[in-house]
Amino acid sequence: MKKIINGLCIILGFLCIGLGVVGIILPVLPATPFLILAAVLFAKGSTRFHRWFIQTKLHKNYVEPAMGKRAMDRGAKVKALITLFIIFSVSFILVPIWFVKIIILAVALFHFYYFGFKIKTAAVRQEEVRDYGKRS
Repeated sequence: MKKIINGLCIILGFLCIGLGVVGIILPVLPATPFLILAAVLFAKGSTRFHRWFIQTKLHKNYVEPAMGKRAMDRGAKVKALITLFIIFSVSFILVPIWFVKIIILAVALFHFYYFGFKIKTAAVRQEEVRDYGKRS
């Protein structure tokens, strides 16, 4: 039974990596939560895959900043808030039931409060700014 659970964790880990990569490309889908979930699933399913994943650029660029500093850079925060605004606005407009609209509004306000006041904004290091200028 343990082998089945470990295999399922590995398969779900790779699925989460795929969703995380799609989230990097599409602004509607958040990447970091899926990549964090992939790390957790690999830790549960296989030490070999977990070691491999924590050495990838995906882990270093998305998971470590979120877990280590407990902060987001300004660009990631703005992207997340815009995505949340679009999703909650569309949901609010499409749902015909007023009670559900109130719930959507409450959840949206909580998200905006949490991103705005609870998650710190990480300062961009000067070498990151210089490296970004070289890529352009």
